Amino acid sequence: MIVFGWAVFLASRSLGQGLLLTLEEHIAHLLGTPSATAAMGNSCICRDDSGAEDSVDNQQQQAENSAVPTADTRNQPRDPVRPPRRGRGPHEPRRKKQNVDGLVLDTLAVIRTLVDNDQEPPYSMITLHEMAETDEGWLDVVQSLIRVIPLEDPLGPAVITLLLDECPLPTKDALQKLTEILNLNGEVACQDSGHPARHRNISAVLGCLAEKLAGPASIGLLSPGILEYLLQCLKLQAHPTVMLFALIALEKFAQTSENKLTISESSISDRLVTLESWADDPEYLKRQVGFCAQWSLDNLFLKEGRQLTYEKVDLKSIRAMLNSNDVSEYLKISPHGLEARCDASSFESVRCTFCVDAGVWYYEVTVVTSGVMQIGWATRDSKFLNHEGYGIGDDEFSCAYDGCRQLIWYNARSKPHLHPCWKEGDTVGFLLDLNEKQMIFFLNGNQLPPEKQVFSSTVSGFFAAASFMSYQQCEFNFGAKPFKYPPPVKFSTFNDYAFLTAEDKIILPRHRRLALLKQVSIRENCCSLCCDEVADTQLKPCGHSDLCMNCALQLETCPLCRKEIVSRVRQISHIS
Repeated sequence: MIVFGWAVFLASRSLGQGLLLTLEEHIAHLLGTPSATAAMGNSCICRDDSGAEDSVDNQQQQAENSAVPTADTRNQPRDPVRPPRRGRGPHEPRRKKQNVDGLVLDTLAVIRTLVDNDQEPPYSMITLHEMAETDEGWLDVVQSLIRVIPLEDPLGPAVITLLLDECPLPTKDALQKLTEILNLNGEVACQDSGHPARHRNISAVLGCLAEKLAGPASIGLLSPGILEYLLQCLKLQAHPTVMLFALIALEKFAQTSENKLTISESSISDRLVTLESWADDPEYLKRQVGFCAQWSLDNLFLKEGRQLTYEKVDLKSIRAMLNSNDVSEYLKISPHGLEARCDASSFESVRCTFCVDAGVWYYEVTVVTSGVMQIGWATRDSKFLNHEGYGIGDDEFSCAYDGCRQLIWYNARSKPHLHPCWKEGDTVGFLLDLNEKQMIFFLNGNQLPPEKQVFSSTVSGFFAAASFMSYQQCEFNFGAKPFKYPPPVKFSTFNDYAFLTAEDKIILPRHRRLALLKQVSIRENCCSLCCDEVADTQLKPCGHSDLCMNCALQLETCPLCRKEIVSRVRQISHIS
């Protein structure tokens, strides 16, 4: 479980001058379902420049000085055009301004120990969120993130993303002021090359803002100076971590088509061709750079005359891989299907292509990054909510090993294990014994006591699976090559028993996949989920009828309105 649920908590602390939103409304909004908050836009709410909150504070101060009670306005109707503003509750005093650097470091220190989406965020995070309600405070928080997040902490960039994601969106004036303060250009990228933390943090901040500010705001943020700065950070003289986060920032800017064209015209692909040779580098930081460079060349910044990786990768010995058709667009999977990486602010999950129902099975994972990942076993019944922070081990049908926080996860609850924190290059082993109904986790060959909780809910249909926090990456071995630490029991491997056709093994780049989708012909009356069968089923009581019976039987709630499905009625007139 990851603490992305705090976005819901913090958003629910909207100012008392407007109607407080319920937790249900925020969850509905985050899931993209119809609700009373449909006009809100993004889950992170933009602020305006009206200075209304300062006016409210002045009125409150005047009321206190004159001892005249102010009217309770909580029950007054909210203007439906303007979203509720985030901040203090109606009776909460403004927190005193504290040392921002200390609050950022406190958040970084405690983030590893916080595991429950239902618990209140740490005091430091709430205080930073409140500070960021004003332009001045937001600028203070951003500059502190750049200044104090250390290079060596594996959770540093993820905390930058988490804090900026929780803070209100900046105004245009705040963005303009930030660009003036940073004053980025190619020359700045060459300064302090011996102290790469600042450049890494600047790139992480820019990438996070580009991801949140898609569209005109993102176009405005990518000034010629910032583009020159990020491109200069890709040169071989730069520290690999600076190169990595500069590339990720450019990827996120490219989510806006106009930015993508601007970046592509800068000849970025020439630089990436050199960097993709690092994809198999024994130094794990360089390996991340190579992975992202290769992914960008295949999916975003195409180079004329370059053969796409999936067209030349040797897949003959691979019979089981990660299921690229079972993930969101935010998870990056290598062309050979055995390595995955998440650079988004969501908690992305993936399962393998092979499912087991009996026997003893084993696979290994090489840790490329040492941050938060939950890796283990999931089943056909497992459900994942990437934007709410629920992944492997967060339901009763899956169990996961977390080597960063040193936890075992089952049913969204965790317990500590005795292994040390994992580090880059470590090997984690996963043994599933369906005969004895137990799972055993290994770190570099050292095993933990068996885990048996999941078998109270399910005994078959197990997949190897993993969930990734921001900027995390690992490589799977399902038996296509020798294991580093095979367990001292007889076991089977996925690669020995699985089968994939040559077509099933292909992981297409995004532009190729979109081109194929455009060629697909869809009937007007087809099911909105499978796009294959006729939509002949009406859901009761909501009345929606865009599904076939096969899809409707697999759902518990309507995908359009989220109401519970009581019954499913086949509409005879639609049957051909």
